[in-house]
Amino acid sequence: MNAPRPMPRRIFLRRAGLSALAVSGTVPLLANCASGGDEGDDEVSGGGEEQTEENPFGVSPSDPLSVVIFNGGYGEEYAKFHESIYQEEFPDATINHQAITDIRQKMQPKFASSEPPDVLDNAGAEQMPISTLADNGQLTDLTQLWEADALGFEGMTVQDTLHPIAIEAAEYAGKPYVMNYALQVYGIWYDQMLFDEKGWQPAQTWSEFQDLCETIKSAGIAPMAHQGKYPYYIQQVLMDMAVKHGGPEVVYAIDSLADGAWQHDSIRMAAEALLWIKDNGYMLEGTEGLDHIQSQTEWNKGEAAFIPSGSWLENEQAAVVAEVNPDFKTTVAPTPLLDGAVLPFESTRVEAAEAFIVPADAANQVGGLEYVRIMLSKDGARKFTELTSAPTVVNGAADGLDASPGLASSLALIESGGDDNWNYYYTIWYSPMRPKIETVVGELAAGRITADEFCDRCQDIADQTAADPTTQQRTRT
Repeated sequence: MNAPRPMPRRIFLRRAGLSALAVSGTVPLLANCASGGDEGDDEVSGGGEEQTEENPFGVSPSDPLSVVIFNGGYGEEYAKFHESIYQEEFPDATINHQAITDIRQKMQPKFASSEPPDVLDNAGAEQMPISTLADNGQLTDLTQLWEADALGFEGMTVQDTLHPIAIEAAEYAGKPYVMNYALQVYGIWYDQMLFDEKGWQPAQTWSEFQDLCETIKSAGIAPMAHQGKYPYYIQQVLMDMAVKHGGPEVVYAIDSLADGAWQHDSIRMAAEALLWIKDNGYMLEGTEGLDHIQSQTEWNKGEAAFIPSGSWLENEQAAVVAEVNPDFKTTVAPTPLLDGAVLPFESTRVEAAEAFIVPADAANQVGGLEYVRIMLSKDGARKFTELTSAPTVVNGAADGLDASPGLASSLALIESGGDDNWNYYYTIWYSPMRPKIETVVGELAAGRITADEFCDRCQDIADQTAADPTTQQRTRT
């Protein structure tokens, strides 16, 4: 590993101007306890050691470090590896490791009492709203981390090694507060072994997909399943078809809370396509009542040909595959193109996710910064990919790995989509919208509302969000 550059004696938290991030639905418990944003309290906690090339943040070797990991699709083993590197650097430090799923329930009281962990993987369905934490000054500005020398990359800073989408996704009010670690690729997933056996190929156009659905159904297999209790999975199919049809302007308008954004013709066409799958009996029966593991297990058993998800899927289902279908080859394909699409078939949604934060009230902020720097090292990022079969935001860290089918197809999709890959931010910028929109998506996927009703209901939710005086509306171009 390369020795990092010397850093300034003090690392400052830049908390001014955070009020520009206010969003509707701010969590009162957090808002009333924003001790991290006090004026004048701008020096990070912990440390106190001289800042050197080997120890740029001045971490005290004996200060304990607390790390909380979301124990979801990526598991926790990668974090234990990163902790082992930290322990090698600071052998006298005690590391308190926790892996949990109910992030909000467990962590919100900790933030409220100014006793958060030093590093938090704020992910999963119960994640805390990042915009609220940033607004209340409860996140550490990661600028000095970005400027630090990257471990394992000669002559490069941490920021130099990151995929551009990670830098974009990190910023609130022009400053980085979040390190989104995983480079998540979304699409519709299938078993390459099954498709090879049947002589099938993922369809590129909507008409080809319609024909393929009938072929698959005739073979006694449901063409598609989805994680019905969590509608954001099937929402990806709808949004991807819409954006590829109408171009990135479709999602830019949604992120900007623009008038009529959800009533765009491309959104309506995608909603009609999703309804077509349901109305023609091409959805796995009962899938709308299943959670992610249940539906994905049925898919692994060969009960369905396609399922929507992100690039954590292969790792999440590894134990299931080993038990029910060891020959299963988890592979991702782009969603098919609606007639008149302006983006290519190979493009898809790619996001920087798995949001790691260093709380402003952490007892050992400098230790938290150093831990995240270790995560972003070449060794740290490479080990994550080895253990999870998923890419990180660290460029080149996975080069030369013996890639599994899921990882190989994910990396290929990132590469083939190139500049045409896309992402949305409304679920983060206006976090109260997310569950409301997802509820409407679930109603559509179950065939309980029409495409017009879907568009109207989503637009009403967006309009209410825009009209809320606590919403800071952003413009994305």
